[in-house]
Amino acid sequence: MEGSGTCQGLILVSIVTWICVSSYLKLTHKFRSLVQPWVSRQVVGDVPLILNIQKHQNRVFDAFFSCLSCVVSVPFYTAFLPLLFWSGHGRLARQMTLLIAFCDYLGNCIKDVVSAPRPSCPPVRRITATKDEEDNAMEYGLPSSHTLNTVCLSGYLLHYVLSSLEHENASVQYYGFALACLLVALIAFGRIYLGMHSVVDIIAGLAIGVLILGLWLTVDEELDHFITSKQNVSSFWTALSFLLLFAYPIPEHPTPSYEYHTAFTGVALGIVTGVQQTYSQYHHEGAPQIFSPELPVSAYLGRVMVGIPTILLVKFCSKSLAKWILPTVSNALGIPIRSSTYVPKLKLDNGYADAKKTDEAKNSAGYLQKLREFLSQESFDIDTGIRFLQYAGLAWSVVDLVPSLFSYINL
Repeated sequence: MEGSGTCQGLILVSIVTWICVSSYLKLTHKFRSLVQPWVSRQVVGDVPLILNIQKHQNRVFDAFFSCLSCVVSVPFYTAFLPLLFWSGHGRLARQMTLLIAFCDYLGNCIKDVVSAPRPSCPPVRRITATKDEEDNAMEYGLPSSHTLNTVCLSGYLLHYVLSSLEHENASVQYYGFALACLLVALIAFGRIYLGMHSVVDIIAGLAIGVLILGLWLTVDEELDHFITSKQNVSSFWTALSFLLLFAYPIPEHPTPSYEYHTAFTGVALGIVTGVQQTYSQYHHEGAPQIFSPELPVSAYLGRVMVGIPTILLVKFCSKSLAKWILPTVSNALGIPIRSSTYVPKLKLDNGYADAKKTDEAKNSAGYLQKLREFLSQESFDIDTGIRFLQYAGLAWSVVDLVPSLFSYINL
């Protein structure tokens, strides 16, 4: 990615073309009808193996694998990435943020296209490690997002650490690779033990994760160079984020995956725009790193104590502003809107529920259909825009507002 206007235009035009072609040819429906029967048979065939594994259940294994699942969960990302940015490892933090966003988008796209029923519970026993898993236990499917993310993030972290060493050491590389493989294997096995995935989900997560990691390692240098030094970064990434909301495939049934994708797409936009504007001040390669004389542990702990409450406040304010601004603008433009969660006065009455089932499914992904049927659409769910702006504001504060505050109070 050279960052030129022509290259950026070609990328955006390619995405628009894909949206139009895939919608016109109904590629989502065709691919699902082709792959879903095979996936369903594999899921059913994996049940005896899952039951054999779960025969060895005990409280120690339950707690151990539940904790491992939390390591690659959404709450962990939310807490870990700001800490990584404030520790001075800006390049690693922004690369992992974008990698998470890409894995989340691609993994959830495939999951919502290749949707197959999960093994029933019972006989399979499910242990939910986090609140989001408890709410959406039946939604997990191919590929295993935990396995996919573990492959990509552990692999990229290993690559970053090894490339940062001044002298190559074969034993360090060997033990690092072995540790990464062990983590992936434990996460993959744990997802089966917890009853959250079938073997076919794990295999798909491993395969897709390896492919994404290989692709990312070939473009990460150019991508980082584009974000930190090129022009039109903010405008291009805003247009890209907007198009990705339209490019998401239509699921067979409404799922929460689109909400996760919307949130991380907003996070990626906030990180990119914030870093692009403040790279030379706070996120360059010469920025003080933790454990250095310029950033001792005491100063880093001070950053954490100041930064966490600040970004939480920004998240709350961003959500409140979006809940006020978006309905106001929509009403001014005469766009009919509704809200399923964030704006109580815009929630649908029960009498409309049956008439809105199809529209709710479209809200998860059918944005092209919304554009084509704009004049006949009764209402639009505004929660997507609110969620997107909320997380974009949160991410922007992590890399722009909070570092400025650190500079002001000499942290």
